[in-house]
Amino acid sequence: MGAGSSCCGGSEKVEPGFATPSSVLGAASVGGSAWRIYTYKELHAATGGFSEENKLGEGGFGSVYWGKTPDGVQIAVKRLKPNANASKAEMEFAVEVEVLARVRHRNLLGLRGYCASGADHRMIVYDYMPNLSLLSHLHGQFAAGAEHALDWRRRFGVALGAAEALVHLHHEASPGIIHRDIKASNVLLDSDFAPLVADFGFAKLVPDGVSHMTTRVKGTLGYLAPEYAMWGKVSGACDVYSFGILLVELVSGRKPIERLPSGAKRTITEWAEPLIARGRLGDLVDVRLRGNYDMAELARMLEAAALCVQGEPERRPDMRAVVRILRGETKAVDGAAPAAGKGDSGVQAQPAVRLKSVKYADHLMENESSVYSAEGDEEEDDKEDERRTDSSEVEEYSLMDDQSSMNFGVFGAMPVVPVQTMRDPYVRRFGGNGVKI
Repeated sequence: MGAGSSCCGGSEKVEPGFATPSSVLGAASVGGSAWRIYTYKELHAATGGFSEENKLGEGGFGSVYWGKTPDGVQIAVKRLKPNANASKAEMEFAVEVEVLARVRHRNLLGLRGYCASGADHRMIVYDYMPNLSLLSHLHGQFAAGAEHALDWRRRFGVALGAAEALVHLHHEASPGIIHRDIKASNVLLDSDFAPLVADFGFAKLVPDGVSHMTTRVKGTLGYLAPEYAMWGKVSGACDVYSFGILLVELVSGRKPIERLPSGAKRTITEWAEPLIARGRLGDLVDVRLRGNYDMAELARMLEAAALCVQGEPERRPDMRAVVRILRGETKAVDGAAPAAGKGDSGVQAQPAVRLKSVKYADHLMENESSVYSAEGDEEEDDKEDERRTDSSEVEEYSLMDDQSSMNFGVFGAMPVVPVQTMRDPYVRRFGGNGVKI
């Protein structure tokens, strides 16, 4: 992980190395890398026996636990469920560890280590992020309260940091990496609210010269690019689309898909499109901010979002262009001048571009499932990539009813026991009379 990230325990930086699936699963050598192999006994002790009180989140992959090592480092341990299809589970584990080991950027969650013990124990170890995920602050247990921690300065910082992380994945990593699951629960927040893009379980390495691939759809409806959700065509432009949805979510505090009183479902772009068309940018801003935002930054975020969510993937900017827009380094298109000054809901600005929402197929929107990963195909990924995707495999990840525990990011949005009250396995206990027990 890069120097810009921090661990709640104040641990030293870990520089990830490189791994291949065979070297990871063999666990015989890490090629001189600085991350390490943990034993099951070490992680069992650090997490208090994987106790419920130390659980940070859970989902289809398994569970994530808070832990503390003997030298005082706070960690998060992603413990994968044993899978009936052992070979597929082994490969998914190996791919995630390999991708984590390849990335080095201040806004990407790096690899601290892993455990591959016996037939059933597959665990990945990260630095613990004390502010959990962006989802926790937008829609989860930290969303309420008069003093909302996610102010405008932090939101804009999250947008820019996450964009820079995607630039590294798409354009600086070799080979390039498509994340495939950019969403609020996969953007973690450190003690300073700096963002770290996480969870590379669905990531794809892109060989040189390859512009796109066709694969089985995995991800979260609401963030999925239409060409990917319906036909399985995946490219870097899919991450760009997801990031555009994330930008509107950051600005508005709304969920990617919402249920209307009538029972119908509406995407966040369908809600935002008419407001942007009328230049009513201030009406898109989360009411929890109480009008405290920067209008120029708002205009740039919405300009970038409108470009990112265009229906045709070839019309979307790459992430380098998105970063330039967010920084104000490019001129607004169509001759529209960005607004300036502090936010005021009474001050409106004509957007540089119009957002045109793209609707998912009706059968996808009608799905009530909150499962976010398509299952049921037992072929290995390299065989899956050769066939056309059946769009019926896509299932909806639902945040309709504020079921914030139904979150499958690295750190869940389930109710969390504050770290300071969690049982520390390396602290001696005291009885009521002050005697050590």
